[in-house]
Amino acid sequence: MQGFPRAEPGLRVGLLGGSFDPPHQGHVHITRWALRRLGLDRVWWLVSPGNPLKARGPAALERRMQACRALMRHPRVEITDVEARLGARYTADTLARLKARYPQVRFVWLMGADNLAQFHRWDRWQEIAMTTPIAVLGRPGAQLRAGLSPAARRFAFARRDAGAAHGLALAEPPAWTLLTGAMSDLSSTRIREAGGWPASRRDAAPPSRDG
Repeated sequence: MQGFPRAEPGLRVGLLGGSFDPPHQGHVHITRWALRRLGLDRVWWLVSPGNPLKARGPAALERRMQACRALMRHPRVEITDVEARLGARYTADTLARLKARYPQVRFVWLMGADNLAQFHRWDRWQEIAMTTPIAVLGRPGAQLRAGLSPAARRFAFARRDAGAAHGLALAEPPAWTLLTGAMSDLSSTRIREAGGWPASRRDAAPPSRDG
């Protein structure tokens, strides 16, 4: 599969989707955290073409891909533009098409607690939860909102204790867990606002995904 990650049957793969505009050490932190706590074989960074929940498009995809590769150097982490290759507009589409290409791979969707707080705004969010295990990684100040969110209440019956997180990839969905521990408060938005990702070099693209 030219341009697509390689994955053997039975592999446990965490999917970290986002615009990575720009990528930062917080992304690195939660990736290493997920590998360790969830017993994953790999994590794929899904660098999205855009985000339909944001009014302005991100920097050019290739620029973000290069920045991700420069930052995240780990033998079990792959940086990929697979969403653009799949032509997937929303996370639900991405997951459906990945599962069709990799029917024997055990995927886990990775998200920060701040994303769980607004997960109910994602396109077909209940379908995502019903078909893919989800690991929610703590973010400073977001735990309470996440725990009280519509998605957390809707799938309260499917929540698994963090102590059982190591087997989440093998769980029959719906299944999700919230991991707490050492957290990072780094934010791509604040980095941009502080001039760490110069606006003059941003190449806005039309919004194209939710996660």
